[in-house]
Amino acid sequence: MQPDDFAPGMVWLVGAGPGDPELLTMKAVRLIERADIVFYDALVGDGVLALIPAGTEAISVGKRSARHSKDQRAIDAMLVDAAAAGRRVVRLKGGDPSIFGRSAEEVSALKNAGYAAHICPGITAACAAAASAGISLSLRGVARDVRFVTAHSKRGAALDIDWSSLAFGGSTLAFYMGRDAAGDIMRGLMRAGMSGTMPVMISCNVSGPDERRLATRLDLLELATGSFAADAPTLILVGDAIEQGGAAHIASATDARQIHE
Repeated sequence: MQPDDFAPGMVWLVGAGPGDPELLTMKAVRLIERADIVFYDALVGDGVLALIPAGTEAISVGKRSARHSKDQRAIDAMLVDAAAAGRRVVRLKGGDPSIFGRSAEEVSALKNAGYAAHICPGITAACAAAASAGISLSLRGVARDVRFVTAHSKRGAALDIDWSSLAFGGSTLAFYMGRDAAGDIMRGLMRAGMSGTMPVMISCNVSGPDERRLATRLDLLELATGSFAADAPTLILVGDAIEQGGAAHIASATDARQIHE
């Protein structure tokens, strides 16, 4: 990174990865260390936040399902104000800023106000979950591609997803923020023709010290997620490639209930 890559009044959207600070890029660490102010999301890991220097202002703008401390327009305004004050600004986002991170909205708001905005990518949760489980998201002859899908919708609204395009693609499907939508995912895919025996892996607190994984099948997804995920940030992987995994395994509804008990 050149000395002028982080001039006063510049904003970097930095990928904090899934939680483990050792999964940060070297560039992300350097940007955090040079920032005058850091705005961070709720899912940024404690170990990553510990890298923010003691003299650097750190402001939580955390957003989690149904618990938003700031709406998006307020966050955009805070970034613009910090840039206008001539500060070096890091906007720290869980995972990768460009995967369900609203990076385009924040970059647009800053550029419209006349301030430079740049993106430092991070490891996204699906890649970290696969690494933890020792599997490959793509697999020759089994999974030709990987599809990232947000399972978050406005409260009370149905997921706006083309289930047919997902059910017959020979893909590995990664559903982000999938805990509350597990039943909709299960029913949507099965109604579109995906077999109920399709392998699934549920991953909670990916890459953290309390990470947990559970291997099951599609027709048990709703019950298994409700019994296993509790209130944890949850990623759901679906596809034949998932059978490689070394997650704890359940095969029946009784097994799922026993996990909760």
